[in-house]
Amino acid sequence: NPKAARSGSCRKQPSRAGAVGGGGEALVCAGICPAPRLWLLGGLRNNPLLTPGRPLSPPIVALPAPCWDPAVTGGRISLLQRIYYLSLEFYMGRTLQNTMINLGLQNACDEAVYQLGLDMEELEEIEEDAGLGNGGLGRLAACFLDSMATLGLAAYGYGIRYEYGIFNQKIRDGWQVEEADDWLRHGNPWEKARPEYMLPVHFYGRVEHSATGAKWVDTQVVLALPYDTPVPGYMNNTVNTMRLWSARAPNDFNLRDFNVGDYIQAVLDRNLAENISRVLYPNDNFFEGKELRLKQEYFVVAATLQDIIRRFKASKFGNVQPGLEGFCGPSMGVAIQLNDTHPAMAIPELMRIFVDIEKLPWNKAWDITKRTFAYTNHTVLPEALERWPVDLVEKLLPRHLQIIYEINQRHLDHIASLFPNDVDRLRRMSLIEEGGTKRINMAHLCIVGSHAVNGVAKIHSEIVKTQVFEDFAALEPEKFQNKTNGITPRRWLLLCNPGLAELIAEKIGEDYVRDLSQLTKLHEFVDDDLFIREVAKVKQENKVKFALYLEKEYKVKINPSSMFDVHVKRIHEYKRQLMNCLHIITMYNRIRRDPAKVFVPRTVIIGGKAAPGYHMAKMIIKLINAVAHVVNNDPVVGSKLKVIFLENYRVSLAEKVIPATDLSEQISTAGTEASGTGNMKFMLNGALTIGTMDGANVEMAEEAGEENLFIFGMRVEDVTELDREGYNAQKYYDQLPELKKAVDQIKSGFFSPKDPDLFKDVVNMLFHHDRFKVFADYEAYVKCQEKVSELYLNSKAWTKMVIRNIAAAGKFSSDRTIKEYARDIWHVEPSDLKIPPPNEPRDAVEDKTPNGTAA
Repeated sequence: NPKAARSGSCRKQPSRAGAVGGGGEALVCAGICPAPRLWLLGGLRNNPLLTPGRPLSPPIVALPAPCWDPAVTGGRISLLQRIYYLSLEFYMGRTLQNTMINLGLQNACDEAVYQLGLDMEELEEIEEDAGLGNGGLGRLAACFLDSMATLGLAAYGYGIRYEYGIFNQKIRDGWQVEEADDWLRHGNPWEKARPEYMLPVHFYGRVEHSATGAKWVDTQVVLALPYDTPVPGYMNNTVNTMRLWSARAPNDFNLRDFNVGDYIQAVLDRNLAENISRVLYPNDNFFEGKELRLKQEYFVVAATLQDIIRRFKASKFGNVQPGLEGFCGPSMGVAIQLNDTHPAMAIPELMRIFVDIEKLPWNKAWDITKRTFAYTNHTVLPEALERWPVDLVEKLLPRHLQIIYEINQRHLDHIASLFPNDVDRLRRMSLIEEGGTKRINMAHLCIVGSHAVNGVAKIHSEIVKTQVFEDFAALEPEKFQNKTNGITPRRWLLLCNPGLAELIAEKIGEDYVRDLSQLTKLHEFVDDDLFIREVAKVKQENKVKFALYLEKEYKVKINPSSMFDVHVKRIHEYKRQLMNCLHIITMYNRIRRDPAKVFVPRTVIIGGKAAPGYHMAKMIIKLINAVAHVVNNDPVVGSKLKVIFLENYRVSLAEKVIPATDLSEQISTAGTEASGTGNMKFMLNGALTIGTMDGANVEMAEEAGEENLFIFGMRVEDVTELDREGYNAQKYYDQLPELKKAVDQIKSGFFSPKDPDLFKDVVNMLFHHDRFKVFADYEAYVKCQEKVSELYLNSKAWTKMVIRNIAAAGKFSSDRTIKEYARDIWHVEPSDLKIPPPNEPRDAVEDKTPNGTAA
């Protein structure tokens, strides 16, 4: 029975009946299809799963495309304001299982594929992750798309179709090695090229001024080819669109060059154009002003804004109110959300279109632009904020620099009128940073050019207002908001943890999938012995399944009865994987010192990628692997302590490890993590959190009660005070014998006997320029870990705390987040309306859009 086989338990997901076509009528299997328009999952012909005894034609699971069609969605969408979510990253992961869940087809597909002699889980493992993101920012965008479709919002995601996504990480001799992620090598069955909507994007050139206005001329042109991917809502027959742009040369070859024999130059020119969408830039939280990156940022916004304006003019709004007057009107028109500063060039680009092409007066154009855009800030680390050199912008986008100068001049004139003679304030608030290389501060541009600015957790939004952008918040306090991040429960519970999802549904019903706040009903069962045992059983089943996966994929055996202590996220100094490593060494030393003493068995699992150019992060990975080698091969330690570094951490691997986790590590220095969403995923899946009061941890503690998390260490005000006093790492080293021993072992080469000085850069950083103060929180962290081990020995008490956390996780649904964006920023109302499926009669509103609104 394929249904029972899923996730290693006999639990199914909550009932999926009632999706498109009544829960399975639109299923296509082995090429048989009742619907005229299909979306096929194919490309499996050469897969080893398809042995000679199995069908050679692709085992097809199709999702119905009729709901992704202007004839179906047109009437609805043409009456709603459109939301455009601009992001340089969409970390989608795999699509097949998520789509089956949202369409209510999973059981039917399981059964159909089973009848073909295949296993759906094996087929799901074949699919490549769409790794078009580095981590939290891109995964948040993916969760938001799911929620916007589920809430019935007329929303589009716009980004870049990178040929190579986030690199594949290999660990060789403990070192990270990067390999290209050629995720499109077998094609992408979920996307549809839309050459009819290909658009030109201009670069370089010069600006001509005349009586009729400015004109950008003599430019180099790159074509933007859109690829559309359907984004289905959960069980509501709504399918939105993610449109990703791919760069194409305007001609395959420059015939003039070819005719004079310069064939090579013609090919090189073509490659230069198409390099724009070739590869995703890894995020190292250190801004580097690379020309190709700026090209990517302008490429996506230029193509997107042309597309948005085309669609607007073709819509009823454009027909009723020509001249873009209704572009951002109330309850209609356009709302554009900028996901961080990467798409910030959209602001001067929209002004260029309005002023230079549409011939709107500046003030009118600026008013529409400000009311159109909203900006989400994702970082408080100053080195991560984008600051583009003026010289580079002048070369690449000369007209945009002129527009930015004009925006800045009017902005500074306004500041000067409010604060006369305050030159320092003008300097702090300028869009242009003087001194040395002149740079454009893109965050300042976003704030000035948007009607709303939001942080992504309460504590982060407060830091944004009181520290990072204090002057701007004082000027326009009503502009600044908080929108605490969230995660989609469809992927991060139904898909990855069907056993727990079914158990919850048995207790409180299935409506929680669309309204996660209903999880509070689980508080009634905190003292229910049967429920406690069932929750513990599901967790153990998930741990066994993950242990088997590790054994199969990594040839590593771990004890499923040990505590799974998991720290998975990008490798970065502020996330403090180093502090975790010091704790591992401390536990190792304690076992060695007294092997007979009771020790709660623990498997520490660390995973994450380091940006290729981030030396310290790569050294941290090497150190973790060096420590793991010593710990895992010490017979005195045995099975008490194991350390695993998860190679190539990605969305599909997160879906495996998160449901199996007992302890979630969220230990960034207070005031450095904007929000985090991994913390929410672990909480929803029944892991307890050890963490600092940083990011969304603060709100998790508010929701669950601080006594139900393992909170330790400095608060933001403590970090500020320590900065004021001056952080002295040597003091902690001298006062804490266990810390001293651990650091000395690293320094002496205990973990790198062939190269004793291997980790000298790490040790030097910890003593002399550790901005994130690992030593200052070490003692509190180790003591808190002792409390964790103590509670873990009491399975019932541990599981009761788990249940309290799950019951408190409802706030952290991306559905709640998107409802807040819709209400407070976009000024639209989510719809609970379920569109009738294509095979049912309905009262459709006629759509007069020439090309169809879904395009």
